[in-house]
Amino acid sequence: MVADDRSEFQNVAPDGDDRPRRRASNGQRPDDPTAAAVICPILPGARGNGVAERDPAARVAEAVGLAEAIALDVRLRESFAVRNPTPATLMGSGAVARLKDTLAEQGIAVAIVDARLTPVQQRNLERAWHCKVIDRTGLILEIFGERARTHEGVLQVELAALDYQRSRLVRSWTHLERQRGGFGFLGGPGESQLEMDRRLIGDRIIKIKQELGQVRRTRALHRAGRKRGAIPTVAFVGYTNAGKSTLFNRVAGAGVLAENLLFATLDPTMRAVRLPNGQRTILSDTVGFIADLPTTLVAAFRATLEEVREADLIVHVRDVAHPDSEQQKRDVEAVLHQLDLEDRMAKGDVIEALNKIDLLDDEARQRLEVVAATGAERRRAFAISAATGEGVEALLRAIGERLSALDQAMEVDVPLADGATIAWLYRHGEVRARRDADDIAHFTVALDAEAKARLAARLEHGLRQPTLT
Repeated sequence: MVADDRSEFQNVAPDGDDRPRRRASNGQRPDDPTAAAVICPILPGARGNGVAERDPAARVAEAVGLAEAIALDVRLRESFAVRNPTPATLMGSGAVARLKDTLAEQGIAVAIVDARLTPVQQRNLERAWHCKVIDRTGLILEIFGERARTHEGVLQVELAALDYQRSRLVRSWTHLERQRGGFGFLGGPGESQLEMDRRLIGDRIIKIKQELGQVRRTRALHRAGRKRGAIPTVAFVGYTNAGKSTLFNRVAGAGVLAENLLFATLDPTMRAVRLPNGQRTILSDTVGFIADLPTTLVAAFRATLEEVREADLIVHVRDVAHPDSEQQKRDVEAVLHQLDLEDRMAKGDVIEALNKIDLLDDEARQRLEVVAATGAERRRAFAISAATGEGVEALLRAIGERLSALDQAMEVDVPLADGATIAWLYRHGEVRARRDADDIAHFTVALDAEAKARLAARLEHGLRQPTLT
């Protein structure tokens, strides 16, 4: 029976000079600073506490994947139910004491708690376990900070990290006294180190938000340019590691990093492609979503995620071979709701790409194909394998059809002698009706946004036919 050591913890910030030491209980420093443990407390209240309604095994596997994404050596993984979360340490004192011995035996340097920890809980666990403790939000921020490459990505990650750190300064600076202000004995109380750091962080946050505001304006100008050029956009969204970048590379011929890693893609990439119906479109590969995505990250990446909001069509790439695929789908849809895309989802502007069918057995594939074939017309699903290319052509045809459906048919008259223009209309549009009379071909044709803009430009110059490619 484990002794109750609840008195060791206080629900207040401890003195800052009692810093956690990365030492085992025997006083020896761990040999490997990357030695990590993944601890998944299963909390009551499900969504109120993040990811508790997930399958425990899938949840542990995901947390391990997150740790391995920043090259940590996971030596210990454990999940257990927490019936009554405590304000001081989240989990019970018995579990804390048991894990203390286990972490020391394994020489753990970093303990990852797959939940949201308050600053006090994080500090108390560090005191108890004598190692660095980070929670789920901190781990995701670590990954994003390591993966950001573009100036925009670095700014967005820094903004999220500063928002996260601002509430945790008390862990580092509570031991410092207020510094005296003024001169001699006349000066009143000055600015404490804590207040100074908060002010510096606040100033930096303001500066980053100003820079990101410029990024948003620049992106808005680019989107306006695409709209003037009448080029529709398609955004790939999905759970992290669902295969978005692999699909993007196959379709666009791009060289985006596509590895079996969580958050392999952080900075968005856009490419122009031709669909099977000849229609030109812009594909956008976006950052992956994840369960319990920190709200600070959603807010910080709003400039990037606006590309999803403004897209003409959204392709939700799903990993159907994952045991938690349905829950991952709900997590992605939750983020889309945060982006105010409920109406778009309701009217069918989202196509599902059921990816990784090459990893399914025959029985599972047959069930999936039945589901895809009998899905509601307004929310179509396509079974694909981005790795092998199976089903991708059908998905691209569906994207083209959906984009064409957004266009309205128009009447175009072309002289029968102008065979080149007639052939162009068949190549670049959907001819819905044709009637020949008096040496004139009267077409009812649906043109995509790009072709319609080119036709309108020609008509403005008094010409009767669209520009040929």
